[in-house]
Amino acid sequence: MKRDKKSRQEAEVTTTEKLSRKDYDRELKKLHVELVKLQEWVKHQGLKICIVFEGRDGAGKGGTIKAITERVSPRVFRVLALPAPTEREKSQMYLQRYLPHFPAAGEVVIFDRSWYNRAGVERVMGFCSDEQARKFLEATPAVEKAMVESGIVLIKYWLEVSPEEQTRRLEGRIHDGRKTWKLSPMDLKSYSRWYEYSRARDEMFLATDTSWAPWYVVRSDDKKKARLNLITHLLDQIPYKELTHEKIVLPKRQKPGDYKEPDYPFRYVKERF
Repeated sequence: MKRDKKSRQEAEVTTTEKLSRKDYDRELKKLHVELVKLQEWVKHQGLKICIVFEGRDGAGKGGTIKAITERVSPRVFRVLALPAPTEREKSQMYLQRYLPHFPAAGEVVIFDRSWYNRAGVERVMGFCSDEQARKFLEATPAVEKAMVESGIVLIKYWLEVSPEEQTRRLEGRIHDGRKTWKLSPMDLKSYSRWYEYSRARDEMFLATDTSWAPWYVVRSDDKKKARLNLITHLLDQIPYKELTHEKIVLPKRQKPGDYKEPDYPFRYVKERF
């Protein structure tokens, strides 16, 4: 849905102004309404949407994905974060384990990390050879072209965070008991290889930033602005219309008749707050 110029300007977030929580919540609420409209359009038209999220550790992929999905149906918006491949999967064609998760009609599939693991963490951390990474980069544009030609709308995002902000976020995970699960031994090993990841990213962009499946880079040092900017951009990538619905009116609740509350001793949770 091509929103009018005024509404787009309201959703646009500058890089210089500090965004308050109140302003963020207000803008996010507007975008959530649009995402629901998009959801209904995707179901109505049988669209197949595939969104890839990549980026450095601590760049905010998980929080951005949560911001997209928290007000839409998980039956339409599916999030995929595949674990490390099994021994059987390692013996398969590399992209094979991702294929069953591609969207069917009426679905939006979000990959929290994707087949691009081969171009990033696998390459940098030595889980694949340089030759395997090279072959992957050569083959991927053709695979993605086949996806697009089959009717899949493929949108690829790279979240970019500065080294200073990445350090601050990873240190925050160490000292915050709510976030320690986000820090894996692999994250710590990866942290010291900033420029190896930079070179891998650059080569990945050079090989796979195509006219049919371009990369979109989102600055994410400010998480709130990154989320609003990305969702606004996402909505502009998929033309949609607001569907008309009949006015919803709650029906009258039935009368109790001979029903009586049971004497059964319900185990109510103790009210501590």
